[in-house]
Amino acid sequence: MTDYAARVGAAAAGLRQIGVEPGDRVLLMMRNRPDFHWFDMAVQCLRATPVSIYNSSSSEEIEYLASDAGAQVAIVEDAGFLTRLLQVRDHLPRLRHVFVVEPPADGCPDGVLAASTLFEAGTLDVHALAADTSPTDLATLIYTSGTTGPPKGVMISQYNVVYTVESLRRCIGFDSFVGKRAVSYLPMAHIAERMMSHYQGALLGYSVFCCPDANQLGAYLTKVRPQIIFGVPRVWEKIYNGVNAALAADPERKSKFDEGVAAALDITRAQRAGTATDAQRDTWAFLDSVAFGAVRGLVGLDQVQVAVTGAAPIPRQVLEWYNAIGVPLSEIYGMSESSGPMTWSPEANRPGSVGREIPGCEVRVAEDGEVICRGGNVFQGYLGQPEKTAETLVDGWLHSGDIGVLDADGYLTIVDSKKERISTSGGKNISPANLEAALKTIPLIGQAAAIGDNRKFCSAILVLDAEAAGVWAAAHGRPGTPPSELAADADVIAEVQAGVDAINQQFAQVEQIKRFTLVGEEWLPDSDVLTPTSKLKR
Repeated sequence: MTDYAARVGAAAAGLRQIGVEPGDRVLLMMRNRPDFHWFDMAVQCLRATPVSIYNSSSSEEIEYLASDAGAQVAIVEDAGFLTRLLQVRDHLPRLRHVFVVEPPADGCPDGVLAASTLFEAGTLDVHALAADTSPTDLATLIYTSGTTGPPKGVMISQYNVVYTVESLRRCIGFDSFVGKRAVSYLPMAHIAERMMSHYQGALLGYSVFCCPDANQLGAYLTKVRPQIIFGVPRVWEKIYNGVNAALAADPERKSKFDEGVAAALDITRAQRAGTATDAQRDTWAFLDSVAFGAVRGLVGLDQVQVAVTGAAPIPRQVLEWYNAIGVPLSEIYGMSESSGPMTWSPEANRPGSVGREIPGCEVRVAEDGEVICRGGNVFQGYLGQPEKTAETLVDGWLHSGDIGVLDADGYLTIVDSKKERISTSGGKNISPANLEAALKTIPLIGQAAAIGDNRKFCSAILVLDAEAAGVWAAAHGRPGTPPSELAADADVIAEVQAGVDAINQQFAQVEQIKRFTLVGEEWLPDSDVLTPTSKLKR
């Protein structure tokens, strides 16, 4: 922490020297690397506001976000990011300074300096700087993912951050976080990553290992062996599919493992209900010693104490599988506008629900079924959009746009989204998220999108899971067949159809998938299909 504070103090001195003042905005565009943390913190110490944007942002998106935020300074990682920024710099009259962490080999272009020059102005006392900040200062602007319109700047105050970190600390319940390890791999522009690896890491004192490429997460997990890990559902689904695909190479072993998981599911359900017997606990310990522990070790989850999924629904089957093999995965619910969380119950997890309200946050379901909340975690409004703010914040209550149900014990279940409902031509409203979560439990399927707006029935686009498809191909005498070819294979289509038929039995007639299209190419974040946070662009 001493080295961290020294770097923050030096960066703050450099930023102050170039004229950064309270209320200014500093744009940050970096992969997950230590530099991000001290630059972000240095900006906050000067009572200015750091604004992270997604590394995949196009020049046009950079222009929109930098202009909307009113950024005076930009710090980018490398020449690739710099090129995109410079293409629109002439359209950003307020942008006075541009720095690059890794300068181009042939030197910095005119008007650009190496970020290292910011460390040449001496240092400032970060503790004195922090003492001069105000709870009402903006800690950051988080831009919404833009699933239903242009991104909006969510204003998060210093009070929001500290309040939320304290709420999460109480949820977790550790006596001390010092010495705990976490891996930072999701975009720092994502509120969940920012809260987990940046704010919590700094305030609670655990170690954060920066993974610059999410595709390297598997290697980082096995090396770091974190105690704390957050992942969007796709991350957990990929690990789940990978384990099951690897086991499928040995059918007898896979069958025995599945039998063990089935037994463990009953045991973990009994544990949650408080009815587990000593015999059941002994059975689980045996299964752990002969199978589950080894699997957790292979994927780097053998030391995890806090495992969290959020930002989208996760199939209940997947979450319960993790619990069965000893990974304490629990679902959190919230949004950027709530500084991240609204509900979470890691110590009293109930699969299928997103937990109870976090300490200090009051959650209710309005008369129309919409989930609303109020508390110190609720944002300050949308930057420059008072009308949108008034629509979302009503008498202090944050309106989530999601439809939910609270049970007698206060557990919240999200059943729909007001913004993402499918309205069929017959006038029926359907939740696509529930359908998609169920479809992704089909062993060969990795991603799904339900379609039905203004149509007579629901259909779906299904994406093959690459690992599961590879195992299927090998088992059927076609090793090495690419997913694009398998997606057109009659046997594969028939197997997926059987899975769709089984899923349909869980839904009412009007919600059932009548047709589907199978594709082999995985949808990537920040594409025509997915937002940077892997949400479907409806």
